[in-house]
Amino acid sequence: MIIVHGSIPIRPERRDQALALAKQMAAASRNEKGCMSYEFYVGLADPDTLMLFQEWESMEALMGHFDTDHMDVFLQQLPDLVSGEIVTRRYAVQAVEEEEAVAVESEAPAPIIH
Repeated sequence: MIIVHGSIPIRPERRDQALALAKQMAAASRNEKGCMSYEFYVGLADPDTLMLFQEWESMEALMGHFDTDHMDVFLQQLPDLVSGEIVTRRYAVQAVEEEEAVAVESEAPAPIIH
């Protein structure tokens, strides 16, 4: 699984437009193959910062996301709405099989109790 986290500082006077664009982007992205979740949140510390959280089944699914029409529209409109640097991070997450987890746990030394 691939997780993408980002923060987008938006211009206060363009906040309503940014929220509308984010809603459109999230709705369209959720319909893409391989999209597990796609959400924008308003920052609690700064309501003029949008927080982005995405989960994708694979890197291929995420790369396909970048080739969509709604991504093109989003990227064309975004520069007029932002007020600073956009920061994004991408994480690759691997699930640990239950059998492997049990084996790893059983190999751990027993705690010493005094």
